[in-house]
Amino acid sequence: MSVPTANWSYPTAIRFGAGRIKELADACRAAGIARPLLVTDAGLAKLPITEKALKLIKAAGLPVALFSEIQSNPVDSNVEAGIAAFRAGGHDGVVAFGGGSGLDTGKVIAFMAGQSRPLWDFEDIGDWWARADADKIAPVVAVPTTAGTGSEVGRAGVITQAATHTKKVIFHPKMMPRVVICDPELTVGMPPFITTGTGMDALAHCLEAYCAPSYHPMAEGIAVEGMRLVFANLPKAVANGNDLEARAHMMSAAAMGATAFQKGLGAIHALSHPVGALYNTHHGTTNGVFMPYVLVFNRPAIEPKIVRLAGFLGIGGGFDGFLQAVLALRQQTGVPHDLGGLGVDGSRVETIVEMAVVDPTAGGNPIPLTKEGSRKLFDAALSGDVAAAA
Repeated sequence: MSVPTANWSYPTAIRFGAGRIKELADACRAAGIARPLLVTDAGLAKLPITEKALKLIKAAGLPVALFSEIQSNPVDSNVEAGIAAFRAGGHDGVVAFGGGSGLDTGKVIAFMAGQSRPLWDFEDIGDWWARADADKIAPVVAVPTTAGTGSEVGRAGVITQAATHTKKVIFHPKMMPRVVICDPELTVGMPPFITTGTGMDALAHCLEAYCAPSYHPMAEGIAVEGMRLVFANLPKAVANGNDLEARAHMMSAAAMGATAFQKGLGAIHALSHPVGALYNTHHGTTNGVFMPYVLVFNRPAIEPKIVRLAGFLGIGGGFDGFLQAVLALRQQTGVPHDLGGLGVDGSRVETIVEMAVVDPTAGGNPIPLTKEGSRKLFDAALSGDVAAAA
């Protein structure tokens, strides 16, 4: 019997609870930020919660500016514009505010503002992160307004390289926000389809982390409880956006998923990334579409683990029972059953297959992801035939 060896890293200071957005200025000071740049996406910038956040910072005597030139799937030009705004304003830190796009872009802006090398030199490949001047990485306070990506407790950001339509992961250990404010009141205004999409993202993070073959029992345990929270609370949050308790539990599940997935992700994300980059689909919803097909594809490698998971979640019927529970959750929350429901066709399947097998998440799949396997999964998800993924 061999004794396992692994390297583990866990998140940061999190201020969790309703109304804690009031502590935003104090969080900036705790992070060492005196002149914050609040980074969010263009849609969120127009909403009252963003105006409130800016007022809270200004009322505390901290000069703050807003940057919101960010697409729903952020691209490199968004990062470049943000870096220019950061430098021009003499800022010393970032408040990353919003869903995955605002959080990821904010973190990458804080990371890149002091660097001299180009963005893609820091892609999450090997030890490329070590190329960065760590002393010039600006601090970040993260404020999620959705409950899905978990980027608020992550050390990376996903940015699309516009020239190749490829989503790339930019990573550095010091990209981890120094302080996180998780206030479920900020998520109350999310429409049902965003609640669903972000919730399915949290579930996908937990599920793929749980199934990844690497050894990380702490991450695995967090993933299991995160899935329990999603199954119990996502339908409630979708049905009643004002259910603050359900919103709070979903916000916890999102952070738990991102904490857990340092153990690994897999084919759900490997396929979702290129589909999102090429068709501009919502990332979490795309994960939700691929989920049952990838479960069936991976069944030979994960069935005993899924049987244990189903038992913990109180789902009868073992693997098949869990699969049916996933299908039922998708139907209940409005996730399309097939890729056609996202406006995706089969015209770019070869490109998607090529991109999927080299995606950074592909290596964590329990069954090695080949071009043939990727094509089988895509075709099954396109046709809506779950059994065809086997």
